Parts: sequence; C-alpha cells; structure tokens
Amino acid sequence: MRINADFSRRAIVTPSQHQWVASPQGGVERVMLDRVGAEKARATSIVRYAPDSWFPHHPHPGGEEILVLSGTFSEGDAHFPAGWYLRNPPGSSHQPSSGEGALIFVKLWQMQPDDRQSVRIDTLDPAAWSHQDGRQVCRLFSSAVEQVSLQRLAAHEVLPADPDGGTELLVLSGEMMVDDQRCDSRSWIRLPVGDRAQISAGEHGAAVYLKTGHLAAAAVEV
Repeated sequence: MRINADFSRRAIVTPSQHQWVASPQGGVERVMLDRVGAEKARATSIVRYAPDSWFPHHPHPGGEEILVLSGTFSEGDAHFPAGWYLRNPPGSSHQPSSGEGALIFVKLWQMQPDDRQSVRIDTLDPAAWSHQDGRQVCRLFSSAVEQVSLQRLAAHEVLPADPDGGTELLVLSGEMMVDDQRCDSRSWIRLPVGDRAQISAGEHGAAVYLKTGHLAAAAVEV
C-alpha cells in the first residue's frame, strides 16, 4: 500500500479529507496520512480508539511515536491523557488500549535503528515549555537527523520551514496557512526537501506539532 508515498512532493490532508478505515483490531480505526507497505509499514496516521478497545501485546521493530490528542491512551498499567508525547524506540513492545476512548497521532517505522531513547513528556505541564525566537516551544526530541517540538504561534506569525531537511506539521488548534491554502485543526502537512512554502498561523494563532530534518533520509530510502 502506498499513500502519499512520494516524499519529493508536498502532501496536505485536511479534516474534510479524512477517511476512517478499520484496523485489524475491532474498535480501532485510523486515517492513513502516509504509508509505504502493508500492515507492518512505514506509516503516519491518526488513530481512534473506541472505549474499551485494545490491541494485543506486540513489538515495534521500527519504533513508534505517539501524541495523544484527546481521551486517554494506555500502555498496560500506564495511562496517558491528552497532551502526552511518547516515543517507543526500535525493539520495544507494548499492549495499547483505551478505557474511555482516545484519539492519537502515530508514526511507525520512522526512527533510526540505533535509537534507544524512550520518551514520556506531559506537554500540558507548563514546565515543559520555554521561549524560543519569540514563540512558546515544547521540545520533545532532538537528534542529528530530526527535531520534534510543539509550538504556539501568535496570529499571522510565520513558522520557518526547513527546506534542507523537510518539514512536517500537525495542526493541533487554530489554523495554519501554507502559501494560500488554509489548514484547519487536525490538518497534516508534509513539505519535502527543497520546498520553501510560506507557513503562517491564522488570524487567531495556532498550536502545531512540528518535525523537521527527517525527510532528507526518507527521500533517499523510499
């Protein structure tokens, strides 16, 4: 399966384009944003857990990155409400579930093979935020090949893209403009290496998940 699999092209999926597809496990659905492969694939998705839904215990050979958007996501006896950011490195395993239901943003098979860092960050904790270039920034992960953060932007504030390493965004609240295209909350945006789009917040500001640097390797590998 190949969905937005040409990493040399710009890809934008707005909420009006979301198509919910059932997963192999009952009660769990997903919107496939990009995907290269079958069920065990390099994939970026928005995943919806119905109340009392779960997956059997399983490994993640390529790692898994999760941002909890709403509800509560659980791994065994550990429970992560909206706002938590998780990184499960290659070779990890877990049994995910949700008692009350949850909506999560998930990236699979997109970590470096030697990444061994497990991350758990409550992004609703004010102590997780700092000021950078006049913006509020919550740093989530940084390495030689990728930088991940949440960022809060004022009305019409410009967010610099990374034309050398590529830029990926999930709009968490408010709206973003990519050149002349409006992207409402829950829009996903992937700008390839070399794309110098003008990215800015809408008239009421915005909060975004931002990943940069990672698409240079993806463009070579896929």
